[in-house]
Amino acid sequence: MALKGTNQEYGRPYNRRIVLETIRLQGPIARGEIAKRVGLTVQTVSTIIRELEGNGFVLGAREERRRRGYPATELKLNPDGGHAIGLHVTPRGIEAALINLAGEVIARRERKLPRLKPTAAFDAIGDLVVALRKLKPRGRSLGRMLGLGLAMPGPFDVESMSFVGPTTLEGWSGVPIRERLAAKTGLPVFIEVDHAAAALGERLYGAARDIRDFYYLFFGVGLGGCMVQEGNALRGSHGNAGEIGHLPMVPGGEACPCGNAGCLERYLSCLALERGAQTLGVEGWIREVTPLFKSAIVAIENLFDPLTIVIGGIAPPDVLDKLIAAADPLPHSVAERRDRAIPRVTRSANGEDAVLRGAAALAVSGVLSPRFGLMFAANDPLMEREAAA
Repeated sequence: MALKGTNQEYGRPYNRRIVLETIRLQGPIARGEIAKRVGLTVQTVSTIIRELEGNGFVLGAREERRRRGYPATELKLNPDGGHAIGLHVTPRGIEAALINLAGEVIARRERKLPRLKPTAAFDAIGDLVVALRKLKPRGRSLGRMLGLGLAMPGPFDVESMSFVGPTTLEGWSGVPIRERLAAKTGLPVFIEVDHAAAALGERLYGAARDIRDFYYLFFGVGLGGCMVQEGNALRGSHGNAGEIGHLPMVPGGEACPCGNAGCLERYLSCLALERGAQTLGVEGWIREVTPLFKSAIVAIENLFDPLTIVIGGIAPPDVLDKLIAAADPLPHSVAERRDRAIPRVTRSANGEDAVLRGAAALAVSGVLSPRFGLMFAANDPLMEREAAA
């Protein structure tokens, strides 16, 4: 995906993100090469580099100024120039991770709190954040803390589906989540539905780092998905796109808490895996759900035409591998092309950390990722709706 800057005055923050994203993806890289890649002047790039250096996000600029007359110094990201905390809250508890600017997991903590209530969750999160902020990676105190990203099950603000049923956070309706987390932690808070946060993490750090158009299928307690096109997550008019788990796919099937019957996540999700494994075993469950899985893959391909479908989440990686293998050969779809260079279905490179890295990336992306970063700005109307959910 080509990253291009803009000469409009309002585009200054965007240009800053573009330059830093280019350094992250292409570094070490000289400023002249950055200018060519993003379509800005060397002078403009140099001004941005000075700002990024002042914030501690970039290494190499000082050395370049001391070495005039020598070949241009190549600039690179400073992994310790900033950190963020990623949180994943599910019906089973809380996971938290400290992530540096390069997307590396420095440390992680978790609390098993089944069916947790908001007050208990916020207290636990406060304790986890305090513990993570006391850490000293590489023997040094943490650099700038960019913020806290929270991933949680969706959808948001839908009466019949939000905070209803075993795959959601029951009892959380009407809770001012962002405000309470900000008050508890003292950090800027970014909130996203878990499957979109995981897609962001995969785009920035995982299997889709070099893929501009992909679909992320997220196996959480329930099932969700997110289409990423030209590096941009398609979130829908109310931020609830991707609730593929609530597609009724089995006529006369199991009742779903959403009020429909035969919804996909009743058969294909971590909750469904655990239920099925009790009676069929894991292998038996895979055999039973493979036809549904294949139908879901074809539906996604025909609807969105992604370069690949990345499958990840909190499901065990070996189970996802077996499910992908069982689906071969896949049915015909628009994805069946002679010139295909990558598989139609790919397992996430992030494993179970995908959503945690993606959650932290919600905060990091305000600096790093020009497309995702603009989406998750603190004054984004979507953010306001989700925080109020």
